[in-house]
Amino acid sequence: GPAVYVVMVVLLVAIWIQAGDDLIPAVGQIFNSSEVEGWAAVAAFVGVIGTMIAYFSAVIINFGDFSRFAKSEKAMKRGNFLGLPVSLTFFTFLALFITAGAYIVFQDGQGEPLTNPADIVGQVGNVFLTIVAAITFLLATVGINLVANFIPPAYDLSNLAPQRISFKTGGYLTALFGFIIGALWVVTIGDNLPVFVDTLGAVLAPLYGVLVADYYIVQRRALTIADLFSMDPAARYHYQRGWNVRAVIAVAVAAVFSVAAVWVPAVGALSGFAWVIGALLGAALYVAVMWNHRGTPASDQASVVPESAAG
Repeated sequence: GPAVYVVMVVLLVAIWIQAGDDLIPAVGQIFNSSEVEGWAAVAAFVGVIGTMIAYFSAVIINFGDFSRFAKSEKAMKRGNFLGLPVSLTFFTFLALFITAGAYIVFQDGQGEPLTNPADIVGQVGNVFLTIVAAITFLLATVGINLVANFIPPAYDLSNLAPQRISFKTGGYLTALFGFIIGALWVVTIGDNLPVFVDTLGAVLAPLYGVLVADYYIVQRRALTIADLFSMDPAARYHYQRGWNVRAVIAVAVAAVFSVAAVWVPAVGALSGFAWVIGALLGAALYVAVMWNHRGTPASDQASVVPESAAG
């Protein structure tokens, strides 16, 4: 939230005052590496982007659970623009300059740069700022986890059996599973968080690819709204006993390749691209297996409502 940015700005000002003219040169120096230059630097940058996308993969797939509460499509697009590229760019600017300043001020250019804001705040020596920052980071962590790690699984669990599991019950189950996983986190994951995130993204990426390909290519951006909520065997989306087996196969096959990009040493260089690989493979395979089962042509869509008109 805004409080996080306030703390980050105050922290940057405090560090910049101490770093002075050394801050700007430090920004371009502390992350320089003779081993990562040219196309290698580009590949590393894209790989980091892939990991970031994988981190938010659950939110991406469950985007409908958030966008349905938007007042209008315009408001949704404005929120996405301000909340993603604008917010991320500003936060990256703050993080880069704070890290560079902390490297100069607190380590005198020695050792590894501090990348954890909590560690940097602890070095400032201001008790009031430390307390405010600790409270702010705690609230920010809770808020981010509520959005990214609570709402999507709560809705997903509810959708598994809507008659028996409400959103509230799904929330309780999510909290229970989260507590169990959190309690075992240090033992099971430890310092392998990037690997865990890339693996999770590699599994969910094909599902995202299938969802996008189904709407834009297979269904031709048209939906039969009533059939979305029908279990009638004659309904448009009933498929085989309520399951689109072709989609399941496409997701499973694509996931094998994308997960391999994370775990198989021979293709380890592609680990940061696991999400992109999985999404593209999932989409391509789904379109291939569904080519003869494409949606109703535009001229025959009397009962089909475009999603934008249905909102």
